[in-house]
Amino acid sequence: MAKGTTIRMWRRTAFLLAILIIGFAVVVGSLFRLQLVQGEEMQTRAVDQYLKDTSISAKRGTIYDCNMKVLAKSADVWKVVLEPNYITDDNRELICNGLSQILGLDKADLIERSKKKTYYDVVQNKVETDVKDQIVAFKEENEITNGIRLIPDYKRYYPYGKFASSVLGFTGSDNQGLAGIEAQYDSELTGVPGRLVTAKNAVGTDMPFDYEQMVDAQNGHSLVLTIDEVVQHFLEKYLEEGVANSGTRNRACGIVMDVNTGAILGMAVKGDFDPNDPFTLSDPKEQAAVDALQGEERTKALNEARQKQWRNKCVSDTYYPGSVFKMVTASMGLEEGIISENTSFSCPGYYVVADRRISCWKSGGHGSETFAQGLCNSCNPVFIQVGEKLGPETFFKYFEAFGFTQKTGIDLPGESRSIYYDETMGPVELATESFGQNFSITPIQMITAAAAVANGGYLVQPHVVAQVIDDEGNIVRTTDTTVKRQVISNETSRRVSAMLQETATTGTAKNGYIAGYRVAGKTGTSEKIAEWVAQGKQGEKKYIASYCGYAPADDPQVAMLVFFDEPLPQGGQVFGSAIAGPPFAKAMSEILPYLGVEAKYTEEELAKLDTSTPDVLGKNVQEAQNTLQSAELDVKVYGQGETVLSQVPEPGKSIPKSGCVVLFTDEGSTSQTVTVPNLVGLTLSQANSVAANAGINISISGAALTGNNAVSNLQSIPEGSQVPPGTMVTVDFVELDSVE
Repeated sequence: MAKGTTIRMWRRTAFLLAILIIGFAVVVGSLFRLQLVQGEEMQTRAVDQYLKDTSISAKRGTIYDCNMKVLAKSADVWKVVLEPNYITDDNRELICNGLSQILGLDKADLIERSKKKTYYDVVQNKVETDVKDQIVAFKEENEITNGIRLIPDYKRYYPYGKFASSVLGFTGSDNQGLAGIEAQYDSELTGVPGRLVTAKNAVGTDMPFDYEQMVDAQNGHSLVLTIDEVVQHFLEKYLEEGVANSGTRNRACGIVMDVNTGAILGMAVKGDFDPNDPFTLSDPKEQAAVDALQGEERTKALNEARQKQWRNKCVSDTYYPGSVFKMVTASMGLEEGIISENTSFSCPGYYVVADRRISCWKSGGHGSETFAQGLCNSCNPVFIQVGEKLGPETFFKYFEAFGFTQKTGIDLPGESRSIYYDETMGPVELATESFGQNFSITPIQMITAAAAVANGGYLVQPHVVAQVIDDEGNIVRTTDTTVKRQVISNETSRRVSAMLQETATTGTAKNGYIAGYRVAGKTGTSEKIAEWVAQGKQGEKKYIASYCGYAPADDPQVAMLVFFDEPLPQGGQVFGSAIAGPPFAKAMSEILPYLGVEAKYTEEELAKLDTSTPDVLGKNVQEAQNTLQSAELDVKVYGQGETVLSQVPEPGKSIPKSGCVVLFTDEGSTSQTVTVPNLVGLTLSQANSVAANAGINISISGAALTGNNAVSNLQSIPEGSQVPPGTMVTVDFVELDSVE
């Protein structure tokens, strides 16, 4: 063999061998990359090709009030699933026509969907029980075993509608919490979704149910709130009444707190929304304003209106607290020992600080007064001088200790931060802050501080969730009382409470007075200065009317704050005590006895209290008259009969002492009516005279029980109503003081 040929063969062999080695290396490299580098990814892709994973909703936990009344729950609904691979040309028309009629869907679209290569196609979610029953009946009537499937699902339901909506919040279409407790505790409530794993064949078609595997969902935990449904009801009832009576334009809010534990017994915002339908505007005026717009402008306005109605004003909005804050300044002064109840002050109607003349709410001033009298009079110059005595550093030390520089940490979303001056504040800032102006706090901060004033000086952590419980009712977690610090001494707390009780009994806060319950209270009328300045000090100056108090003053249990944002002026002025005091008093007068707080009446109060109407039904007229006269009640008889057929007021109903009971003695007399007169704008003696002339009884509430200058501002039965003689009409009285 020629030498050249051999060399060529070796070269050719070496070349082929090199190619084989390179090819082998490429294969090995590819195997390494596919198995080790991309192995997990490739496995996932392979699984995705032959498995379909569908999420199954977990049942969201229930939200209860403190007495286990259901406030929010997940009701059973159903997911309607079409099974195209079980549908044939023989039953396609029947199935699609039936579903289109029951569900209100397009028949042609259903027919197209019924031709898909799948065993699982969701055609409608959140189907209610009545619709599900129609589908079940349709399947049974037409002997349809496969082709339509119903899968259990859940829909959030709030049985009381708008009730406590600002606290509860609401959920979205996927059952996720979007506001309130629902958002704050979403991870606790949601649970763990289940899975429906369906196999696919080589061409990607879902395989029959024999190849399915279901992993059950784990239900979410439930919440037991500190909210008491009854307390919340009273709070919302009178807050809403206050909004209507005052023409409040920017919503109102109220909070009821256990002063010793920080538990929120009630929290409400008016106007609010229905969490069952949260995206619909509940205020017709807001809706009309939105409807008047078009395009992007309308969309923007709608979103803003929704956000406004969802916003929890109690924790997310800041405001000037006004004279309500004077209870805090009073606590500072007494705790530091720079003043006592008898420290003398003089109020000429103003006080000059630096180059600023700051007025008292009473233009002529209060003259010479003690500190206790200054608190009762809500005198600004007195508190400016207390602020001066404290100085900015000491004032700010207590301001911080009462919790005004930090969020309270309440377990609700969206809590705002306060806006304030620190210890470097100037003399004017110190003066205005001392009586509650020129800084902004949240209502939850104010009532938490008020609770500290009431409970011996302890700043407690406010909270709305008492317990987290699992699906079987076992306690997962309990919220204990958390005391952050003691701000003032027990003695200072006691002394301030005594002065605030006098303020609520005979002072500027008397519109919140409740006979027998020893209320400690303070009213506030704060100016929305920042907005007015931003408007170039032009136009209407707007106000916030508030009342903050607690009871009983000698053993505080419950505190309440109510405030009304931008009430309409009355006679050109905003009377904070007249606007916020009555709703406070009415709500507390029902809340306190419900919570078991015992009333202790003074002799003076007992003399003015209503009595209970004796039962004289079925008695002869003379015997009935004797019984009623023995109870020191007047009597008026209608009819010619000898026996009492009916009486007004009814047996056991409230009637004023020396009131008149009307007796009806025959069928003709029972149809007798009188006309309810106008009882608004009268003094107590005038109202009594008008009522007596009209043949009705009146029950008085509010400042008429303690004040000398009270005027009636509300009556429970409208003027002009036709009622039986002797009918009881409740008349509310207020003292119209424009107190800051």
